Amino acid sequence: MNTVKASKKRACHWIKRQTARLGEGSIRYSIFIYFTITALIAIIIIGFSLYTRFSDQLTDEVQKENQILMNQVSRSVDSYLRGMMKLSDAIYYSVVKNTDISEPSIGSQMKLLYDSNVDSLENIALFSREGELLKAVPAARLKTDLDVTQEDWFQETLKKTENLHFSLPHVQYIFDNAEGQYHWVISVSRAVEITQGAYVSQGVLLLDIRYSSLEQLLNSVTLGNAGYIYLIGNDGKLIYHPKNQLIDSGRVQENHRETVNWRDGIHEEIFQGEKRFVTVKTVGYTGWKLVGITPAKGISFSGVKTRLFIVFVILLILFLLVLINYYISSRITNPIHELENSVGELEDGNLEAEISIKGSYEIQHLGRSITSMAQQIQVLMKDIVAEHESKRKSEFDTLQSQINPHFLYNTLDIIVWMIENEQKSEAVKVVTALARFFRISLSRGKSIIRVSDELEHVRSYLMIQHMRFKNKFTYQIQADDDVLEMASLKLMLQPLVENAIYHGMEFMDGDGEILIRASKKGDELLFSIEDNGLGMCPEQVERLLTDTSHVPSRRGSGIGVRNVNERIRLYFGEDYGLEIDSEPDEGTRIYIHLPVVFYDELTAEEMKKKGGGKNGDES
Repeated sequence: MNTVKASKKRACHWIKRQTARLGEGSIRYSIFIYFTITALIAIIIIGFSLYTRFSDQLTDEVQKENQILMNQVSRSVDSYLRGMMKLSDAIYYSVVKNTDISEPSIGSQMKLLYDSNVDSLENIALFSREGELLKAVPAARLKTDLDVTQEDWFQETLKKTENLHFSLPHVQYIFDNAEGQYHWVISVSRAVEITQGAYVSQGVLLLDIRYSSLEQLLNSVTLGNAGYIYLIGNDGKLIYHPKNQLIDSGRVQENHRETVNWRDGIHEEIFQGEKRFVTVKTVGYTGWKLVGITPAKGISFSGVKTRLFIVFVILLILFLLVLINYYISSRITNPIHELENSVGELEDGNLEAEISIKGSYEIQHLGRSITSMAQQIQVLMKDIVAEHESKRKSEFDTLQSQINPHFLYNTLDIIVWMIENEQKSEAVKVVTALARFFRISLSRGKSIIRVSDELEHVRSYLMIQHMRFKNKFTYQIQADDDVLEMASLKLMLQPLVENAIYHGMEFMDGDGEILIRASKKGDELLFSIEDNGLGMCPEQVERLLTDTSHVPSRRGSGIGVRNVNERIRLYFGEDYGLEIDSEPDEGTRIYIHLPVVFYDELTAEEMKKKGGGKNGDES
């Protein structure tokens, strides 16, 4: 009872200390500060998460819009270039091919087509294979010191006659200009067949497209804030750039030499220390690439106005939180003081004192918890007393089961009878079996023994009972060699065999049979005790394992089946124990499930925990 009082006193002191901490004068300030800081941290985390998420969403949306815009621009450029290709086809198939070059109608037809596309065309020229200018619209003449057959575009055209060839932007330089003005153009050249009288020869048709028309088409396109597009050839050279002059002068740089190797799509790059998104789109037939540049800072919430707005929102929410936290802290403080006074009564030993349950839900819950704790302390006190009584009864039953006077008296009577009838050898066997029985029963106070010793113990018991009840039953004990050195609970089999003899075979007409097996099944050590006795119904089996009102039999050991089951679970855990399979008039089979643990390992582990010592063995 002193232990119970001490436990009660410690529990009350603990409740007092914990509640007193909450009831300190600074609790309102502490709750206010902690709540505010926690809420502020939560706001910052949530705000940062939302900022990141919205920024990513904005980036994705801008990239999608830029990609759509790039596709539209690409289609416009492609349409523009295809228009030039159709014009080249029209001049070739409708004017040049199958028409004698000497006919004046060729010049008028070319002039008509030129006038229809004068906004886009600088000039149209037709050359022979030898480089002679056959026709030109508007009328022009070659520079006297220029041999077009040595020009790259002329040679490339005749080399690949099946293709149309687009040049990079350049100053129109092959014709003399009376005004002295030379414009930027993009040349489109192709190989053609020229008819002159009865002869057909090869030539080159050249169209110079005004670069200003393409520049005007691209100048009107922007990608978001500070974004732009540029056009490069398949060799990486710039065709168009909004800062072309600055790039030529070296004041501005562009990453077009590497961009030419990129596939169509959206890419991220760090250029000159700045992160930006690059959208690449290939332009149709030419192999040119349209490149869109969008700086990352141009599509984020990093502007000054945005930052000021975020700071204002945080400060506003923080101000509201200060007001709310002040109200909450004041609501919590007063009920805690009342709760502290109630706990003081518990500390004085009045476990039935009324606990103040007021304030917010959390404080009420704390009051109810303390009330429940006080009730639980009373229950635990009663349980401790009951546990001590149960433990003493269990120890008494165990001692009684180990040395049962009725079994001893009956065995001694058998020995006296055998001696009187001059059955000395039989008497010696009984005495020897009785000695082994009690030697293993004692086992130097140990509860865990080897499987071999437990089987030897039950063998000694069965030998004595077999001599006592001649022709009443027969028995067999079978055990695998690999289980003999495993660990088993002492006095486990004998009570179950005792039940099989006294209760299973008591009213049998024929010979009884008892079979004991020990084997390893998976990760379990399995014992089985089988008899061919009267058996039991399911209700009797259930009562056998759950009945707490066990009364030792005058002829038995005093250990019930339930006691054996509980001892197994106590030593090895709830996953192990007894399993009973029985049917009326069919017999009973009891399985014992134990873990696979070797006795020497278990003993060594126990000795290690105790800090060493001699490893005693039953002998």
